[in-house]
Amino acid sequence: MKESRQLQDVCINTIRFLSADGVQQANSGHPGLPMGTAPMAYTIWTRHLHHNPANPRWANRDRFILSGGHGSMLLYSLLHLTGYDVTLEDIKNFRQWGSITPGHPEYGITPGVETTTGPLGQGFANGVGMAIAEAHLAKIFNRPGFEIINHYVYAIVTDGDLMEGVASEAASLAGHLRLGKLIYLYDDNRISIEGSTDITFSEDRGKRFEAYGWHVQTVNDGLDVDAIDRSIQAARQDPRPSLIMVRNIIGYGLPTRAGTPKAHGEPPGEAELNGAKERLGWQVEPRFLIPEEALAFFRQAVTSGAAFEKEWQNQLDAYRAEYPELAEELVRRLEGKLPPGWTNDLPVFPADAKGLATRASSGKVLNALAGRLPELIGGSADLAPSNNTWMNDMAAFSATTPEGRNIHFGVREHGMASAVNGMTYHGGVIPFGATFMVFSDYLRPAVRLSALSHLGSIWVFTHDSIGVGEDGPTHQPVEHLAALRSIPNLVTLRPADANEVCEAWKIAIENRHRPTALVLSRQALPTLDRTIHAPAEGVRKGAYTLADLGDGTPKIILMASGSEVHLIIQAAKRLESRGIPVRIVSFPSWELFAGQDETYRNSVLLPQVEARLAVEAGITQGWHRWVGARGRVIGLDRYGASAPAAIVFEKLGFSVENIEQTALEILQ
Repeated sequence: MKESRQLQDVCINTIRFLSADGVQQANSGHPGLPMGTAPMAYTIWTRHLHHNPANPRWANRDRFILSGGHGSMLLYSLLHLTGYDVTLEDIKNFRQWGSITPGHPEYGITPGVETTTGPLGQGFANGVGMAIAEAHLAKIFNRPGFEIINHYVYAIVTDGDLMEGVASEAASLAGHLRLGKLIYLYDDNRISIEGSTDITFSEDRGKRFEAYGWHVQTVNDGLDVDAIDRSIQAARQDPRPSLIMVRNIIGYGLPTRAGTPKAHGEPPGEAELNGAKERLGWQVEPRFLIPEEALAFFRQAVTSGAAFEKEWQNQLDAYRAEYPELAEELVRRLEGKLPPGWTNDLPVFPADAKGLATRASSGKVLNALAGRLPELIGGSADLAPSNNTWMNDMAAFSATTPEGRNIHFGVREHGMASAVNGMTYHGGVIPFGATFMVFSDYLRPAVRLSALSHLGSIWVFTHDSIGVGEDGPTHQPVEHLAALRSIPNLVTLRPADANEVCEAWKIAIENRHRPTALVLSRQALPTLDRTIHAPAEGVRKGAYTLADLGDGTPKIILMASGSEVHLIIQAAKRLESRGIPVRIVSFPSWELFAGQDETYRNSVLLPQVEARLAVEAGITQGWHRWVGARGRVIGLDRYGASAPAAIVFEKLGFSVENIEQTALEILQ
């Protein structure tokens, strides 16, 4: 039964003032967005959102994204009111140590939070990835009479979101792909921290999104719930992604701050907050007031949510009876379980002095995995032939072929990465995104958020060093390995040959709660003879002993990652010929090695051997942790140069002769 206007107003003000009270008590936060967008949020959550507060991970729920994550109290208020496991005490502990209501929403911390947002534009682009995953799974698994996968992605987006480049990239892609399950409500309040958006943001946003291929509507009064409701209904009927531009007043109700930058990012203060309550007919005391009739209305979501999921479960049971194999496969994917035998077809690469570029061996491994892992999906930022990320004999994902698993992301590195995260958030797929290593800078914010959110996103970075050669320093990554390694919870793997690549991909697939960066070469690297060198499974430990040359305890340890491993092998042979025992260590992942116990680490980097030399074609930052006080690093604390790769390596000190000479100097 439709609520009365009086109850509607009470419910909306409950959202407003529960949020504002939380900000005021914390003496920190952003009251403006929750107070202005409460009617929008109310309309989505009470009239359209299919969700189950008792099971926030129900697979066929609609997703809600608060892309303007600074307004997090809006989301926490909604979660508490509708019956999620977010208590009133959690609301009162907003932004406090150990609380589940942090300053910006964090995935995995708060039940019901679908994405980690706050960096503007990320939530917008995450939603595009969610819609890709929904469309893909729906096409594969739905059958006549069985809409097993059928849900929407709703979001509240802000002026700041729309200003960000990542949102533009993602919006362009979404329009091209006709992702009709995207419905974004734009908080068009025209205020940013520095003042009116007129000072920086004067284009016609509606026409811009129409040009992207979106369905655009306008609601002139952000208080008009029925108008917002009609717009959402119209959006659900349109095959294009939808942007509903809702004209709002930031900090609605605040006596002196409403509609001004002061409403954005600071507590309103006691007098201002009390004045807002008086203006809107709300009790000044007690704080955190939730009228019984409002709570009862919102808590209907518990009953309706259980009914939504029960209806879906009944449909799934009928689907299982009709299509048992499809149902089993769907459930497996939604639960994130890997199928038996998923590694069975992985190639074993024979020893080969000429070898393969690790980007090329990665392509072979990817295609072997693709045959066994139907949930593997992804693509490149317009570099698939160079990244070797095309899955052969499989269609491209498009508006007409959503079953396709190869995604053309276009030259949109940041939008690609944020969409990949969105697909990972959604579940049921294992997504990857690829580009040149030097462009990891363009998507770093999304990589960081994948690590912060414990997502199993896979990042494929090729053309990993000065080995790029003639393209010169603009395309030769130097500082990028160190930059990736500095991201907590990201596993960075730089394999030395084709068999290490195979192990690296297995690690990436298995790490569903931690992102992985695969760092791959442009140039061919020899495939090591594993009858002489240790098995490539050592990659799983992060670093491992490839071989000990000479008699007795090693006098020096040579360590390297990627292409430089082959240089230290040759240098070690020269040192052995001088009667010097040498240990050779392949070191593809600092993070995995650091995660091993001390006994294993000491078994590789023998504590009694203080003479150590690390070699890597990147900046030396961080290597001293592993080489110790007496050790040395041959690295590149400068930019590269334009020339054939072999010449660049030699001129910049990455030669067998220089490694040998440096090792001798350490031993003096």
